[in-house]
Amino acid sequence: MFVGHYSVSLVAKAYAKDAPLGLLFLAVQLLDILFFPFAIVGIEQLKIVPHFTQSTHFELPFMPYTHSLVAALSWAAVSYVAAALWFKRRVTKPHWVATAVAIAVFSHWALDLIVHTPDLPILGDSSTKLGLGLWRSAIATAALELFLTLVGLFLYLRSTRANSPMGKWAMPCFVGLLLIIGVVNIFGPPLGNSVTSLAAVALGSYFGFAAVAVWLERYRIPTRSHGVHTGKGA
Repeated sequence: MFVGHYSVSLVAKAYAKDAPLGLLFLAVQLLDILFFPFAIVGIEQLKIVPHFTQSTHFELPFMPYTHSLVAALSWAAVSYVAAALWFKRRVTKPHWVATAVAIAVFSHWALDLIVHTPDLPILGDSSTKLGLGLWRSAIATAALELFLTLVGLFLYLRSTRANSPMGKWAMPCFVGLLLIIGVVNIFGPPLGNSVTSLAAVALGSYFGFAAVAVWLERYRIPTRSHGVHTGKGA
């Protein structure tokens, strides 16, 4: 799962208007943002294995501090507290924003559960590891990412309105670009021949996409305080 994670960002923004979209883009990838540096220094492990599944070129043998169930819940809780404190005097409902951020963080694990082979531990590096293995089918993985992303885009567009011509087309074009990148990620060659190069590409993408989200957000404004707009138009 790569692009599909961003669907949660778009849905969360639809329901929590004060949550910065760029922050939500980072929140849904927080577990990976932590994982890659951990893997580089050897705290966790990632192995480059071409065609490990139809959709991936790597194996994930050890990642208890970022991708175990307990770790994901813990990072979500930490994110909630940090967001609640940061937005306490900045928005009218800081706990609403903090909840959106925490859900975005934990959603990464929940979506990974669907696609990963059994490599997600429950606690630490326990013998019980979870993963439904959708990555074994590239077509099914691409279909799920497409579905999730389009649903997220639909809800985001329904809950906001363009305040300029740029706002009408920029976000759909950006999401379209993300989908193209997602297809290349699923069906293409490895994005790096080492853990360091793969980490550089992934981390650069996460922060780059978040920066674009910050830029594009200014061109659309919420149509309601909370909830998804039910009127017509995008």
